[in-house]
Amino acid sequence: MLCVKNVTKKYGKFIANNAVSFDIADSEIAVLLGPNGAGKSTIIKCICGLLRFEGEITLGGFPNKSLEAKKILGYVPEMPAVYDLLTVREHLEFMLRSYKIEDDGTADRLLERFELLDKKDKLGKELSKGMQQKLSICCALVHKPSVVIFDEPMVGLDPHAIKQLKELFVELRESGATVLISTHMLDSVESYWDKAYIMKDGRFCAEKSAGDTDGKSLEDLFFELTESGGRA
Repeated sequence: MLCVKNVTKKYGKFIANNAVSFDIADSEIAVLLGPNGAGKSTIIKCICGLLRFEGEITLGGFPNKSLEAKKILGYVPEMPAVYDLLTVREHLEFMLRSYKIEDDGTADRLLERFELLDKKDKLGKELSKGMQQKLSICCALVHKPSVVIFDEPMVGLDPHAIKQLKELFVELRESGATVLISTHMLDSVESYWDKAYIMKDGRFCAEKSAGDTDGKSLEDLFFELTESGGRA
């Protein structure tokens, strides 16, 4: 489970996140939506322990900056950050060693799924932006995390990778994982989300469950709430 309580993040006088609170249970997929500058990436970086903040965040009951929390977290950043001089395979080996996990074949299965197995000896600097994104996804999942956070994960992906990623979202939920996805591609998550949190100006202007939309699509809800200034 992921719990965020009254998290505020300020940059000087600018408030990027203003008393944000939400929770996502095990076996749930939550989507985080909002226009550019709404504060989505900021709250994600707070959750992942990359920013200082006021408030409380726990992962699986552990404080987010604890080793226990970091062991169960998988994070796909908005911009892939790969090591120039590590090969594709070495990236996954590095992740497994960092978590002190023996490879049970998961690494190669992920590489094959995202069509990177034949690129396993390529250096990070030799990969296209799309390949770097796919590698970033593989690195985030190779240690089998129980809390997984995706920040705009589909940007730069080819159709095959998008299909595989959508299937992985559902598989993660079925395995009991807690999943949070921040995306502008609303149609990509329309069919399987459980909770939706819509942000505007550093706050939530709506919190919806999949069964509480009055028959409206996620896209309809998004534009209704972000462009009208309303709250639901």
